[in-house]
Amino acid sequence: MTVHRGRFTADIDGDFVVFLIGMRFNAPLKVHKWWPVFVAMPKMLRVLAQHPELGCLGTQSWIGRTTVIVQYWRDFESLDRFARDKDLPHLEPWRQFNRRVRASGDVGIWHETFKVPAGGYEAVYGNMPVFGLARAGAHVPVGRRGQSAASRIGAAAIDEPAVEPY
Repeated sequence: MTVHRGRFTADIDGDFVVFLIGMRFNAPLKVHKWWPVFVAMPKMLRVLAQHPELGCLGTQSWIGRTTVIVQYWRDFESLDRFARDKDLPHLEPWRQFNRRVRASGDVGIWHETFKVPAGGYEAVYGNMPVFGLARAGAHVPVGRRGQSAASRIGAAAIDEPAVEPY
């Protein structure tokens, strides 16, 4: 990935949804319990990448004992439709998880959903590849939206960074 020297921010038009989802290996040696959950997500992410019309703007993943996937969606309705549609790759693995693992405690699953109103976010990426929200929206020079976090999120009328920008 190309590192972009300097400071950049994300710019996204309109409202959007941030969806955090993951799993936790509570019983790492019980591979037969967590493996089906673990391998279901890459299939879902491939479908989302191949079909932007479903409403997913972009994703980022981290794998460890607790996995984390950040997804950016155009709206909650698109996310909910993807989760419930029997012809898409989420509903059946969700049903299988509930049948096989459910309350055993061997595998943890989690998600958090945030509706973000237009302009109700801020981001800065210093000397980074295009990352996070900037991958889902536009990667722009930080000065375009303000030098300070308070200015970028609309909490301050005066753009006064605490540290001199580079």
